Amino acid sequence: MGAPLHNQIHGDWRDAGDHEASDGGRLIYTSLAASQLLAPVYYHPFITHNLCKRSLQNTSRMTAARQSAFQAAEYIPPDAIFDVTRRYLADTDANKINLGQGTYRDENGQPWILPSVKLAKEKIGNVGHEYLPIAGLKSLRDEATKLVFSGTKAFNEDRIASCQALSGTGALLLAGLTLKRSSSIKNIYITEPTWSNHDLLFASQGFQVKKLPYYKDGAFDFDAYIAALRAAEPSSAVILHACAHNPTGCDPSAEQWKAIADVIIERGILPVFDAAYLGFNSGSVDKDAWAIRYFVEDLGLEAAVCLSFAKNMGLYGERVGLVAFVLSDSEVARAVGSILENVQRSTVSNPPVYGARIAATVLETPDIRDQWAKDLITMSGRIRSIRQTLFDELVRLQTPGDWSHLVKQSGMFGYTGISRAQVQLLEAEFHVYMADTSRISIAGLNDANVNRFASALNQVVRRS
Repeated sequence: MGAPLHNQIHGDWRDAGDHEASDGGRLIYTSLAASQLLAPVYYHPFITHNLCKRSLQNTSRMTAARQSAFQAAEYIPPDAIFDVTRRYLADTDANKINLGQGTYRDENGQPWILPSVKLAKEKIGNVGHEYLPIAGLKSLRDEATKLVFSGTKAFNEDRIASCQALSGTGALLLAGLTLKRSSSIKNIYITEPTWSNHDLLFASQGFQVKKLPYYKDGAFDFDAYIAALRAAEPSSAVILHACAHNPTGCDPSAEQWKAIADVIIERGILPVFDAAYLGFNSGSVDKDAWAIRYFVEDLGLEAAVCLSFAKNMGLYGERVGLVAFVLSDSEVARAVGSILENVQRSTVSNPPVYGARIAATVLETPDIRDQWAKDLITMSGRIRSIRQTLFDELVRLQTPGDWSHLVKQSGMFGYTGISRAQVQLLEAEFHVYMADTSRISIAGLNDANVNRFASALNQVVRRS
């Protein structure tokens, strides 16, 4: 063997070219750009082969290490409603209007903490932060169940299984997971249109989500809906908006509810009530819960009821809700209650406490409960009043079309019926933000902006 490599190349600077080394390798002299000196680079057949092999192996390992375990991940566009709010917040125009997200605002366009909620928070004071039981705060479960079912045979016979949930979404999730564990139901029927999360929630749990036509020409399309319901597969479940249908604001009449119930009995379908607006819709919980009580008390049907206290108590961020199953007997209720706890444990373990204490305190304290009843009248009354103001202004402006559906609808939302292109024009030119389905949050309107919105809507409709 020749001299060690460092001896052969150390200090060995000469003309550029290919020179033979004593061990059979080659010394290739290359010019260094910075100094114009010639630097020797040593090549030996055996050494070069192994160095290259190791280099390729290392490169392969590094490439493998850089490959993500999430190569199959695909980008999902943001939630449409929350994206409306994001765009609204980014807009610096002083006259912008947010009619997207469903949160109540007072006559000044500000968030409103209900007086009853303020009283409840004062009564609660400084409390601890211990875990709740898996099924949630017992006083909330008891009071919320009484709110809807008090006086019914199911309530008196202990045939109701309940569990505190993360507002309405959490209640629907627990309902779906419980159906998966305790029934043969594979299909969930929802209205078209409906709240955007219904489809996502139940499809993600493996249900076949099917649509029932619901809205036409500014009103509930009862004939199309009932015909589609009659064709529904047996052993399915149907999502029923207890009141204040989201997004249309169009509810069935009492007679239509009775006809819907008849078909549900005929087809063997389980009713699942989404009750997100009890009291907020009409100002009366009893009135807004009429359909639920008719199904479970007058007809004796099993049902699931998903309650939320986001809208009717303004506890949006506290995520306070309840799922309740009305069942055929107390033993079935006991079994379903155990499944509810089991699926709760596997999802959120146990629910948050603070908002639950607020809601329970409102419901169980007589003077605070009385104040809450007044708060519901305040909110529902303002919504009805501003609907009328919007309609009157559109009529005054002689806006093309019939806008009477806006005052026939009820609840937080209104379905304007304008096109997606018109919605986009309202945003681009008039800084009005709303869902591209044409749904508007009536709560986002007030005396300061309702005429401005009506004027913008009038101009857009006339232009297209």
